[in-house]
Amino acid sequence: MNIPLVAGLAAAAGIFIEAVLIYFLLDMFKQVGAVGKNFKQIDIPIGVGISFPITAMLVFTVYAALNYYDTSYDLFLLGIVSISFLGFIDDMLGKRDTRGFRGHFGALLQGRLTTGGLKALGGGFTAFFLAIFNSVGWGELLLNTLVIALFTNMLNLLDLRPGRAIKGYLFFLLTIAVLARGEIDWLLVAPVLGAVIYYLALDIKAKAMMGDAGANVLGLVLGYISITSLSFFIKAGLLLFLIAVHIYTEKYSLTETIEKVPLLRALDKIGRD
Repeated sequence: MNIPLVAGLAAAAGIFIEAVLIYFLLDMFKQVGAVGKNFKQIDIPIGVGISFPITAMLVFTVYAALNYYDTSYDLFLLGIVSISFLGFIDDMLGKRDTRGFRGHFGALLQGRLTTGGLKALGGGFTAFFLAIFNSVGWGELLLNTLVIALFTNMLNLLDLRPGRAIKGYLFFLLTIAVLARGEIDWLLVAPVLGAVIYYLALDIKAKAMMGDAGANVLGLVLGYISITSLSFFIKAGLLLFLIAVHIYTEKYSLTETIEKVPLLRALDKIGRD
């Protein structure tokens, strides 16, 4: 099997399928009022990232028809569909009066479950479930669970400005590939990557918001390929980085931090109006 060729064709299929889905989804979301205000307070469709797992499933169906499908992909598909669904619930029903881990878990301790709390609990269980099948021993199980869960939430933290989450996704995907010396399952990555490549132009011009339905998927993909491709010690270092980012963002604004650092600010504004 020529993996680079098949992965390239899968990414191309992802681009095409995503384009068709977006064409219909944007109109549908507008008709049913599934819109929200972006950072400029303009109403645009929200939760459009639910297209990512749909695109992936359709491409994986082609894999199966051509005998390129591996049964281990079942687990990955279950993960991205579950995490996108949890994010979509938060996009559609969530209130923005409670934020951050402390806010959502604080509400839970008071006997009130927020949509963000449901997403955090469900996301944690999804991460644990995926980690069970990719871990040896309790130590690695805990490590892998946290890497997936925190990567998933980190992409949510980035998704506050047009294009930022996708830029972060592409940067971390490249970083993981380098750390893994290119030894990642490109057939696994290609369908979502194709969807993201098409969606980027829409996102960066603030014509739609992927919402948690999409950012969750991107984060879970990064977490999943990290636990399946990287060594224990590299994953441990990655976990320390993710913990540090989450501790920082509980206290400080990530957007304000990006604005204060010239290089980050320049990268953040690439492609934006």
